[in-house]
Amino acid sequence: MTTVRLTDEQWEKIQEFLRQDPNTYVGNEAECRCFVEAVMWISRSGAQWRLLLAEYGNRNSVYKRFARWCDKGVWERMLEYFADDPDMENGIVDSTVVRAHACAAGATKKTVDKSSRRWGVVAVASAPKSM
Repeated sequence: MTTVRLTDEQWEKIQEFLRQDPNTYVGNEAECRCFVEAVMWISRSGAQWRLLLAEYGNRNSVYKRFARWCDKGVWERMLEYFADDPDMENGIVDSTVVRAHACAAGATKKTVDKSSRRWGVVAVASAPKSM
């Protein structure tokens, strides 16, 4: 899977938003940009957190920061902030770009044949009970 990279213009706009948001801490600019790109990669690819590419950093640290931002509503405010900016349509992730799991997209589901279960076979093979 390819990596997700923000353009410098997109990152400048996101950084401006993050610096004025009271519930976020940007800290090291390069690490924060890498974190935002990691979240975008996870969202766009539909991958599990454990499959996060090593170049994005420690998957557990990225997930914990993502969860904190979710709890604080940072992602929702960011989406509202950039909703009317056409230059940010590829820089913001919403439900139109998030991949669903294969079973949600109509893939066949594996079901277990109940008659093949051990207790099911015994019940089917036994003689009918009558008086």
